[in-house]
Amino acid sequence: MRMLIRCLVACFVLAAVSVSAAPDDDRPVEDAARFRMARPANPDLPTLFLVGDSTVKCGTQGQRGWGEEFGKYLDPAKVNVVNVAIGGRSSRTFITEGRWAATLSMMKPGDFVIIQFGHNDGGPINDDSRARGSIRGTGDETEEIDNLLTKKHETVRTYGSYLRQYLADARAKGATPYLCTQVPRKMWEADGSRIGRPTDGTVAWARAVAASEQATLLDLHEAVAASYDALGREAVEPFFADARTHTSVAGADHTARIVIGLLEDLPDSPWKSMVSTAGMR
Repeated sequence: MRMLIRCLVACFVLAAVSVSAAPDDDRPVEDAARFRMARPANPDLPTLFLVGDSTVKCGTQGQRGWGEEFGKYLDPAKVNVVNVAIGGRSSRTFITEGRWAATLSMMKPGDFVIIQFGHNDGGPINDDSRARGSIRGTGDETEEIDNLLTKKHETVRTYGSYLRQYLADARAKGATPYLCTQVPRKMWEADGSRIGRPTDGTVAWARAVAASEQATLLDLHEAVAASYDALGREAVEPFFADARTHTSVAGADHTARIVIGLLEDLPDSPWKSMVSTAGMR
């Protein structure tokens, strides 16, 4: 009997370890064929494109990206908001799948684009299930692979290199790009009073690329984390639809309002005149 109890306890511990070590986003990558890319409603107006992963647009019931709540806060008579984000993508795969090229084909002078990646860039560079990781850092390093998922040869670059491509391509179209740090996960520090801030990784690299390329940075990671700190753990809990990564409708709306605030606070911001007073009520 003692041996049986020990075995049961050991199995329970192993299961708990397995769950805690599971990846933050273990959902399947969204099938691009199911998500036709939106287009600007009024081609005569400037358009703001939202480019990113499932934290910007999510196809899973109960989980919602901030980009899906964002549009209601801008006046549709003054600007189009087109959310082309898709779940499971990294800075690399949004390009290699052709979604960035499709976005550029709709872009015109006077448009804007917010670029937010990072949550999926830490995955494997080459495997037969996702193959979406980018090389760490902001340098010019590359890695040649025969992609096990796409069955194609590919030159993989750094996270920073992909971000520089987004900035350069948008500018070449005459659009204004905004580089956005990724939304924070619900990961409280040991005393429970503060959301943890990374000192390295995609958040720091996005800041570095924005500085080196003289691009406008929307530091969403810090802004949202600071708001969670102020609200406290109990108030923040309903903002999430899973353990710590994907927001609920309430959480997406909270983040969307913060993005609006960051845009309004930019020097000589054009966004103050575009905010919908009805949406902000």
